This record gives sequence, C-alpha cells and structure tokens, in this order.
Amino acid sequence: MKNVGNTDRALRVFAGSLLILLALLNVIGPWGWIGLLPIATGLLRFCPAYTVLGLRSCPVEQKEEHA
Repeated sequence: MKNVGNTDRALRVFAGSLLILLALLNVIGPWGWIGLLPIATGLLRFCPAYTVLGLRSCPVEQKEEHA
C-alpha cells in the first residue's frame, strides 16, 4: 500500500541524493549514505515510519463499488 505522495516522493529522492553526493565528496562523511533510505522510500512509495505513526502523504485509494 502506498503512503508516500508525489511531492513527498520527490523531496525524499532529492534529499537522499544530496546526502549521498555530499558523502561521496567527503563533505559530510560516511553517514551521508543514510540517504539511501529516503531514496528507497521515495522510489517504493512506502515509508514504514508513516505506517507506525498512522501518517500518509498521498490520497487514500478509493475502491469502486459495484451495484
């Protein structure tokens, strides 16, 4: 189930990529590889922390009802 919306997704991928770039350039050290997590959650459109906290940044999917 998706719980990461489009804007949230783009911000996660951007922030994660920036962290990795800064780690590669030795600006922030190896902890910048933590940027892999927001990239993964952005690409998969699922954030386990959102599930635990009961949050979502995308619209709720509506199920069609057949009469």
